[in-house]
Amino acid sequence: MSMRIQAKKPKYLPFGYKLMLTYMVFIIIPVIAIGYFSHSMYQDSIRKQTRSNIQGTLLQIRDNIQYKMEDVQRVSSMLYFDYSLVTQLRSYEEGWESYERTTKIVMPKFNIALNATGLDLAMYLFLANDTLPEIYHGSFTNENPEKLERNYNLYHLKRITDKPWYQNYPIEQYGETMRWQQVERDGDFGRISLLRRLVDSNVPLRLKEIGFIRLSVRIQELFQSVDYRKIDEGSVLAIKDEQGNILYQSGVLPNGLNAENIPESHYLTIKETMSQPAWELVAYVPTTIMERDSMKVRMFIIGICLLCGIVFTFAGIFISRYFSIRMTKIVSVLNAFREGDLHKRMTYKGKDEFSQIAVALNEMGQNIGDLIQEVYMTQIQKKEAELESLQAQINPHFLYNTLSSISRLAKFGETDKLHRMVMDLAKFYRLALNDGQMIISVHKELEQAKAYIDIQKIKYGDRMEVMFDIDPDILSFRTVKLVLQPFIENVLEHAWCGDRIHIRVVGKKERNEIVFRIIDDGVGTTAERIRQIFDMRDHVNAGYGIRNVDQRIKLHYGAQYGISIFSRLGVGTSVTIRIPAKRN
Repeated sequence: MSMRIQAKKPKYLPFGYKLMLTYMVFIIIPVIAIGYFSHSMYQDSIRKQTRSNIQGTLLQIRDNIQYKMEDVQRVSSMLYFDYSLVTQLRSYEEGWESYERTTKIVMPKFNIALNATGLDLAMYLFLANDTLPEIYHGSFTNENPEKLERNYNLYHLKRITDKPWYQNYPIEQYGETMRWQQVERDGDFGRISLLRRLVDSNVPLRLKEIGFIRLSVRIQELFQSVDYRKIDEGSVLAIKDEQGNILYQSGVLPNGLNAENIPESHYLTIKETMSQPAWELVAYVPTTIMERDSMKVRMFIIGICLLCGIVFTFAGIFISRYFSIRMTKIVSVLNAFREGDLHKRMTYKGKDEFSQIAVALNEMGQNIGDLIQEVYMTQIQKKEAELESLQAQINPHFLYNTLSSISRLAKFGETDKLHRMVMDLAKFYRLALNDGQMIISVHKELEQAKAYIDIQKIKYGDRMEVMFDIDPDILSFRTVKLVLQPFIENVLEHAWCGDRIHIRVVGKKERNEIVFRIIDDGVGTTAERIRQIFDMRDHVNAGYGIRNVDQRIKLHYGAQYGISIFSRLGVGTSVTIRIPAKRN
């Protein structure tokens, strides 16, 4: 009689405590202390310096924007203050004089003004003098400013008198009144326009409007210098108009944040106001940038860490070697398990956690391997049994109906039809049996479907018409056998609407799938009926042949493949069969 003596468990310092004490003594406590005091010493100075640097960057960006906007305003001023142009625009002579004035004086002045800037402007001019002809490109109501860049359209002023942006334009103050605004289709093309009147100042106290200028410029070009990368990654630059609406933004705030709910503890907000118009340039700078820029703090911490590293080098080497060898073995075994190799084992000498982990991992690998093998064999046997069961149940009613037709042909002495039907039936079942193989080529599957159709042609004659639209490239691919015939049979049994039926069989390759479609112009069916076909729990006998094909495909290829049906009453039905594209 043998007895098992339970050994007393040895006492040891757990692995977690060893690591915790080592890091707290040699690394964590000194680093935390140094980081805390360094942060307190330098944070304020870093914040001030960072704000000063960013403020300087914003001033440069603002000046760049102002320069480009003034460049656009300068183009408008060339026309606004051109007295000779005003003189021509207030002349109402018609005929040849109007044409001469437009082509030789007015248009050259517009071209000179438009080419006086390096910006890609689209200029729209609306003149009160309707004796001058309109000259424009494209449609007024469906304008495309991008196609008009470096060019202009000349319209009569009456085209815009009912526009809200024109009606709400402020009262004219000579030489000063202008407005930046998105009008017409500026928003669709990411543009903004400078709006300005053309006035006749012949009577200074009574300025007379003789035209209107609209200079459309791409926002991206106007605010090209507004780039958050000039500050740092994670920051955001925005241009806001007088109402606080964002005209342009560079950079993206994290999800859930916008300009109204930015927490001051996480972002530093710096603003610069532009002179004309009174827009605002705003920078949202993450506080993490300042933390990254705190070079003095980092250098101080690095110096202390280097000093600690020199002092504790030998202790660290010993401890890391002791634990790294054991952890490396454990990780290698776990990686082998993850990759499917459950045969790898490890051994440890000693009575600590590592030896217990080794024993546990070895037993776990053995148990999981045995379990996987058992489940795998069980699933294979189950799947093979299901496939054989489904295969054995194919077309019993088809055989019965065909034999009945053969009997009827024999009774009426139609020997030719009888002979053809018997030969087609033999061909059909020869292809169906296929030496017991369940996977056949698409070519053979089509032959089998055509053999079935030949049988039915004898029965229905010209009342049925079947057309095949098959891509020749798919003939060499593989499929589960008997996936087309059950649906053709289903059409002939249930889809008749009148005394004729048309069937179309389509086959093609879509990405990595072979797709068959059987389309008929029969009576159609309802969505509830389709649901019943695929619901075995409530309607066992409904659509058994269709469900049989769907189950065979899913058992062989997976749940993502199979049958889908679309139908409409009085229109017809379309059945789609999807299988993976695998060559023979």
